[in-house]
This record gives sequence, structure tokens and C-alpha cells, in this order.
Amino acid sequence: MSGSPTANETSIGAALGGRYRLDAEIGHGGMSTVYKAFDTVLERPVAVKVMHRDVASDADQHERFRREARAVAQLSHPHIVTVIDFDDGQGSAVGAAGNGGSAREGGPPYIVFEHVEGETLKSLIRREGRLETTEALAYALEIARALAAAHEHMIVHRDVKPQNVLIGNEGTAKITDFGIARSLTEQGLTMDGRVLGTTDYVSPEQALGQAVTVQSDIYSLGVVLYEMLLGEVPFRGETPVAVAMRHVREEVPDVQLRRPELSAATAAVVDRATAKDLSRRYPDMESMIADLEEALAIEAARAGYAGGEATSVLRTLPAPARQRLPWRMRHPMRWLTSIALVGLAIAAVLIFALGHTKRGTGVPPEVRASPGLVAVDLAQSAAHGYNPFGTEEEDPAQIGNVVDGDPGTSWSTQEYREDTLSPKPGTGFYVDAAPGVSARAVVVQTPTPGMEMAIYAAYEFDENLPFGNTTPLTKRGWVRVAAPVPITSRTKIALATSGKVYRYYLFWMTSLPAGRPSAEISEVTLLR
Repeated sequence: MSGSPTANETSIGAALGGRYRLDAEIGHGGMSTVYKAFDTVLERPVAVKVMHRDVASDADQHERFRREARAVAQLSHPHIVTVIDFDDGQGSAVGAAGNGGSAREGGPPYIVFEHVEGETLKSLIRREGRLETTEALAYALEIARALAAAHEHMIVHRDVKPQNVLIGNEGTAKITDFGIARSLTEQGLTMDGRVLGTTDYVSPEQALGQAVTVQSDIYSLGVVLYEMLLGEVPFRGETPVAVAMRHVREEVPDVQLRRPELSAATAAVVDRATAKDLSRRYPDMESMIADLEEALAIEAARAGYAGGEATSVLRTLPAPARQRLPWRMRHPMRWLTSIALVGLAIAAVLIFALGHTKRGTGVPPEVRASPGLVAVDLAQSAAHGYNPFGTEEEDPAQIGNVVDGDPGTSWSTQEYREDTLSPKPGTGFYVDAAPGVSARAVVVQTPTPGMEMAIYAAYEFDENLPFGNTTPLTKRGWVRVAAPVPITSRTKIALATSGKVYRYYLFWMTSLPAGRPSAEISEVTLLR
């Protein structure tokens, strides 16, 4: 078993095991590629994680892939992505719930998961910044309950991070990617001193290559909660090792100092979960869950409301925690019945008002009708400035103008002394086309024609590097899908996406209009 998978094995449209048709690539890593696929037997969408054959030739990596399938197959929990099928590439396959799998020989190893339509928690934080306190606590509770179920089976995840949490379209959090999970009853696959996991969330003991226990998952979840509450990770550094060492040596900053409206109960959860001293850290996930439940009830009572996923999670709180909630939150159906008539009246007024309010679809009428292509509607908050080689984001207050559907409004770069943007290689912005799209072209509109622009795409990219860092775009996760071209007042650019689905599209200016110190963009539109 050597070499990469052949094109016909993992090309879009191929059917793994004669059953799972690969429809689109949705993630790619050094060990495996994840595809959105279709189960032609049960006629349902699935996600398929296919191991690269050159990696599978390594016995330890192959065994780690098997372990992931075995680990998750043991777990049945509403907040853990379910394993449906597994094939180790040697004719050995197991299916979930005893369905027998789809044994075959000679293909790449793969795991079939339920498909969760939505986005990662990391993407949500990138788009929204700090989350509502009740929403952050609700997600933390769902993740904690999922990890508690894994710990009951003596399985430690070891790579808890928002990139491994999927938020479905209905709002529920599900943890995935047990690729480096380890049973506490088995010998590990890593040598002493080697760190597996992501250093932004790594526990001190894991960073030092020491024994990893359930308390390591607790620490990582504490860091994830910190990021949800503040919109950023607690530590940054020039290298992953530098970040890991900060987790070893420095206390996680006090969240209440940086977000004073948080309750002491919420701050205490983060503080105890991320304690360096294991005797101070939560001893097990159940202890953390109890404090999270209490903190959620306190925050909801203080706010007087709870929206989104917090509403659903509040219903699952034990009686002592629920007693902290106002009567209307403990008995929502009675409350809703009592205000139904008022709600109908308000709804009628809102419908009238919305009908007379400008819609920010990001698609100008003259572009929407592009022959043979369909315009992609973008959220009003989809655009984000991107100036990694500079000192700060450019014109953040106006960035929403590039997707507001109004060519009369615009976003501008800062002013430069040279039209080459010297000394930077470029600047620009990206749009978030959640949950992802295979765009075939883009249309760029500008009142300052003459600049040059390239287009890049990514499903995930590294935005944790500080401003001014010289890491090239391609090393940050971006793939160039269109070479630099001159931009006229309205320019359509074909994209070489080859049918791949990307979440983010970067509009990257490599030069300014001749003789001008800045450039403006009035509108951008993705076309599929």
C-alpha cells in the first residue's frame, strides 16, 4: 500500500466501495482529505474522510486512522459526529449499528461520518468575533457533555479545538476528528516528548510530552470557551513551540478583566478549567459540566433572555440550575401563549418595515443576470479586511460596502506613496461564503479602475499570525485561483476552482491604479 490515491479512486464523482459517491472536497490535511459524498445505498449525504495512501503506508499512521474509527464507533451521543462505516483499505470494513460495512480490497482507507450541514465553531468565531455569553456557555456545555461520554469509554480526544467542532444549520454543536484520540487502556503511538494537537489549545502537560488524561481535554475546552467569550485565543507567538511554552509558563488572562460584563461564575469556569496545577483544575468533565450549567443559568437570568442554541440548552439544565431562571424562561410555552396576540401585531409591523428596508444581498441587479452563471447571495457581514503584511486592517468601518448590493458605496485602501503598494506584496479583503461554494467566476466593480487583482480561495486559513508577518499567502492556507489581472470599472474574472468547494475567497490587490495613492472597491460578486 504505497503512493497517493489514484485519480479515479478519489476524484469527484468516483464511488468509494461502489457506494459512496464523492461530490466535493470540503477539507484537506497532511494525513487525509474530507469529502462531501452521497451514500447511494441509503440515499443520504455523508462525509468521507479518505486517508492518503502515502501516509497509510506508515504502520503507525494507519493504526491511528483505525483507532479514530474504532474510538468514535463506540460513541453514541447527540453532540458527537457519528461514524457510519469504515474500510481500512485491506478488505476489512465495519459498519455502524451492525450494518456490515462495505468490505472491498485495494482502495484507500476511509471513514464515513454523518454529514453535518453548517460550519466549524472556528469559522463562526472568525465571522462573529466574541459570541453572546449564553451562546458560548451553551456550546461549551454541549462539547463538555460529548467529551464526558468519550471519557466514560476511556477515550481522550487530545485535540479539542473550535476547528473540530461543527455547528449545524440548526445550531447544535457536534465534536469531530478523533484522529489523535487515545484510549486510556492502550499504549500510545507517540514517542515520549512528542506533542500531538494544536498548540493554541494544548494543555501544559501535553506540551511537555507528559501523560495525557481527561484533564487535558478539560484544559483545551477551557481555552475554547475563552476564545468564544473574547473572540481570540489567549496566547500568540512567532512559532507553535513559542505558543506551547506560553501555555506551560503563563496563566491564561482573566476573561472578566477583558470583558467586565461577564459573571464571576463564568470567569471561574475558565480559570479553573485552564489551571496549570492539576490539583486546581477540574478533576473530571462532570465537575466542569455542573459549573457550566450554573454559569449559563446565571448569565441567562442576568440578561433576561437567551437566544440561539442557548434556548435549547437551557431546557436541559437540572432543576437546581433552572431555579435561577426567571419564570418566563422556565415556562416558555405559557409565556409565549400569554403574549401571542402582541407578537402577531409586532410581526405585522416588522413585515411591513422589512418590505421597505434595503436588502444587503451583495448582488447588484445587473450582475445577477450573468449568462450561464448564478450569483451567490452573501450575508451583510461576509466581508473582512485582510492586510497580513501591513500594520492594521484597512478601512474596517466600510468593508461591508463591498457586499451591500449598492455600487454607489465603496471600501478603500489606505493611501500609499507608490502605486505598487511597496514594500508590501499586496493587500485586500476576503468574503465568507459559508458553508462553502465552488465559485466559477467573480465580478469586481470599482470607481478607481487600473489596479491589478488576483483571487485566492481557502476552506480554512491561518489568521492567527500577527500583522506584518511575512509568511506567504500559500503557506497560510490560500490557493490562487486567478492570476493578477487589470481591473476596469466592472471586471469578470474566471476562477480555476476545478469544482472544489471553498469557504473563503480573497480579493488580493497587487498594485494600485497608476498615479493614485489608493484604490476603492464598490462591489464584488461570486458566481457559481
